Formats: sequence, C-alpha cells, structure tokens
Amino acid sequence: MSEQKQQPEKPSRAANRRRFGVAAALAVLAVLAGVYGIGHLRSNPDAAACRQAVETAARIAPLAHGEVAALAVAQTGFRVPDLAFKDDAGAVRTLTDWRGRTVLLNLWATWCVPCRKEMPALDALQAKLGSDKFQVVAVNIDTRDPQRPRNFLKQAGVSHLAYFWDDSAQVFETLKEAGKAFGMPTTLIVGPHGCEIGTMAGPAEWASDDGVKLVSAAINNVQ
Repeated sequence: MSEQKQQPEKPSRAANRRRFGVAAALAVLAVLAGVYGIGHLRSNPDAAACRQAVETAARIAPLAHGEVAALAVAQTGFRVPDLAFKDDAGAVRTLTDWRGRTVLLNLWATWCVPCRKEMPALDALQAKLGSDKFQVVAVNIDTRDPQRPRNFLKQAGVSHLAYFWDDSAQVFETLKEAGKAFGMPTTLIVGPHGCEIGTMAGPAEWASDDGVKLVSAAINNVQ
C-alpha cells in the first residue's frame, strides 16, 4: 500500500485574524508616529533656530517684576515676522535691518492714551542703552493724519527715538495673526537672530530701574 502524502496544515482562521490584527496595529502606530512627528515640527518650526532666545528669556525671567512685571518671556521659539514699515524719509525698513542687535520693538498710535504716556520712557531707554547692540524701534500705526504723530513727538520732547511708521497698520495685523499683539501698545523684545525674547501687552516704565535692568540683561545674555 502506497503511503499518502500528508498535506500541509492550513492556518486556522483565528491565526490569520491574529496576524492581520498585529500588522494593522503596527501600521496604525507607524502612521501616528509620522503624524505626531510632522505635527510637532509644524507646531514649532523655529525651535532650533530660536533656542538661544528662549534660553535668554529664561535667564532674564526673574527680572520681569515691578515696572516690567507684565513682560511675558518666551517659552518656545518664535521667529518674529520680518515686519516692513517706513523710516522718517519714507524708505522701507524691515526687522532684518537690525539683525545682529537686540531690538525693543514698540507699536504705538496717537489715539492710544497709554502709548502717548509711554513714549518718554522709551525715549529715555534709547538714550540710556542705545548702541550698536541695542535699539528701540517704535513704529507708529496712525492711519490718518501722517503729521500728527510727528507733532506729538516734538511736543513731548522725544528726541532720541528714530521715527518709523506704517499707515496701513499691517505690522500690527501681522503680529496679531501670530498671536503676539492684542491691543495697544504692543512691545516685543527681539534677539539678534530675529527671535522673540519677551512680549509686553500694554505700557511700561521702560526707563525705570526695573526696565533698564531687564533690557540690559537681555542685551548682555544673548550670544
């Protein structure tokens, strides 16, 4: 009698289901990992480029008290958009023009009472700390009478600040869209690489001892 060849056992349905389940689970994990990784990069594409600014923010955080207690120091990297505005002669300027310096960027308008009160302090801060390492860049966003802000600065005795303006107020809208401007005045301390060190919503006595110490620390702590 000839021997019958034994047929190989077919895998059971249960085994097939188990294999399919494992493969599906691995595929889902791979997709989730990819989505998470891409999402993380998209959520903060400036993390690496702005690392030094965030480290500076952490070092000066203890100085954000008293007259400058409202300063919100940067927690994550944020490269400030390359805002465009004009100088007193009408030439277009952008934040890139100050790359390599720490900048205290201030947006103001004559219709903003706190802004008007703040301008002498910003002028005094520029007089005290202005250098090739630091500048106060105050941008006026009045959209009507272009001569009114100039007249106000002259009457207020502001003489150390260069005059910058944007009668379209686009600089404010751009920062608002980025979640960095909610009202007037708005102030950002921007590091030499164009990254946020801190943001202030509302006015401050920038030329006070508290303000000078904080800004000086920001200037001296950057790389």
